[in-house]
This record gives sequence, C-alpha cells and structure tokens, in this order.
Amino acid sequence: MDLPPLRHVADVARLPTVPVLKIHTDRDVETWKRTRGYQDYGLFLRRLTNSVVGYQLPWTNPSPSSAITSMMSMLDTLDSWIDDIPPQQSPQRFGNLAFRTWGKRLEERSDDILSTLVTPALIPHIKPYFLTSFGSFLRMDYGTGHEASFALFLLCLALTHVFVPTPDEERALVLQVFVRYLQVCWRLQDVYRLEPAGSHGVWGLDDSCFLGYIFGSGQLRDQTDIPVSAVLRRPLPPTNLYFLCINRIDAVKQGPFHEHSSQLHAIAVGVPNWGKVNSGLFKMYEVRCPSPLHAPS
Repeated sequence: MDLPPLRHVADVARLPTVPVLKIHTDRDVETWKRTRGYQDYGLFLRRLTNSVVGYQLPWTNPSPSSAITSMMSMLDTLDSWIDDIPPQQSPQRFGNLAFRTWGKRLEERSDDILSTLVTPALIPHIKPYFLTSFGSFLRMDYGTGHEASFALFLLCLALTHVFVPTPDEERALVLQVFVRYLQVCWRLQDVYRLEPAGSHGVWGLDDSCFLGYIFGSGQLRDQTDIPVSAVLRRPLPPTNLYFLCINRIDAVKQGPFHEHSSQLHAIAVGVPNWGKVNSGLFKMYEVRCPSPLHAPS
C-alpha cells in the first residue's frame, strides 16, 4: 500500500511554540488525537512499518546517512554511561537511585549531544521528547509512553528532514536506530531495576514495549513460511523485532507464557496470518498507547 509522504517543516523559526506538557487527562489525549501532529505520528509509524516488510535482522545499511551514523553514535554514548554510573549497592525497594544520576547527566549534556545531530535552532523543539524517551527519573520507571516519546523524537527529525524520507533511511530508523534504542532501554531497566510504567498487568501486551511488535509483525507481514504460532516454539531466532521482544519477555519473566503474556499468547493461537497481526496491533496501539501522559505535545 502506497502512503503519502510526510509533510516537511522547513522553518522551525515559524513554529508557534516549543513543546510543553499538555497531556494530563484522557480528555487531553482525545484532543491530541484530533491534531495534525497525531496524524503525522500515525503516518510516520505506517511508513516505517512499510519500509521493513520482508527484511530481516541483522540488516546492514548499504549507505548510511550522516544523521543515522550520528544517531547510532549517540545511543552508544548513552549506553556507555551505564558503565560509568553503576547501581548503588544500598537496599532500595523500587528502582535504583543511580538511574537519577544517569538522568541528570542526560539533562545536563543533552544540548551538546543533540548538537551533533541538528542545528541549534531545532534543539528546543526536540529536546523535550528526547529527555522523556528513556524513562521517568523521578518515578524510576519505564513504559510504552517513553517509547512513544522516542518515536515522536524521531518523527520531529523526519519532519524537519534531518532524516531524509527515503525507504533506506526509514528502514534504518527501524532496523538500526530503534533496535539500538531498545537495547539501551533494556539495559537501563536491568541495571537500574526500573519499574514498569502504566502496565496493564497480565492483560497488557508488554510492560514496556509496543512498537517493537508493530515493526516486527510488519517485517513478517507478507511471510507465509513462518506461521504466527511459531512464537510458541522456543528458542526464537533474533531475525525480527517481534521475536526479539518475545525473547526479552522470556529473559525477564518466569512462569508459563500463556499466563504472564496472555494477549501475545492469544495472538499466537488465534490470528491466522502476520498481516492481520500487524493491522490488529495498529488498532490496539491507537486505542491504548498514544497516551504518554508524561510527554510533551
């Protein structure tokens, strides 16, 4: 299915304001869903999904742009900070206070980090999304709202053509940048013992991730050799984001899969093909996940 191009925001100086916290209630979420920004976000996710249909992990970018290279280097830097800031050894019930130290460094150095990627004029417009992409430093938790913040951060860079809207660039955003982002966030969760944010418990799809399942089912959308029920047969090869996210669940949860991940199990036994999985996840995401109450808009 051909999709229209994203609009181009050529002059950020003409934008009326920088992002501020506007989403506080469910009514605010419904208001956001009527905005141009929400339409841009939905189109962006669908364009990213279309770009990876039929592609496997690992994927090598034949000609990475300077923006993709800078983004990957930035994520590597954030990952290295986890080594610099080990968890505190004192008993702590929820999360580890060292995560706040990591977050403080992110806040203090964000302008310098982002300046390797964008012009100074753009930084105030993307920085709020960037700072809410890795968890709440106050609550010491991480969830799908933070994941949405990172996707909105990428959207801003796509709208301003920091990332050129070509299939290879969009593919790189999923199969390289987003994969690396997940790796960093998973390590943050493990090292600093972050709590799930806004979990639906056993009835949720995943405590911390949703877009990985959308992109992963997109990779498999035209696949007929791999049935949806294949996710029930372990071990899963790390050839797509859907399988990577299932493997992540296996690494952090105990007990039968059908008990701790009932929605994913129901998809595996009840949905006939990956195309329907992908379309169903998009519908679920539109209902449940674009509600980052902590995020600027």
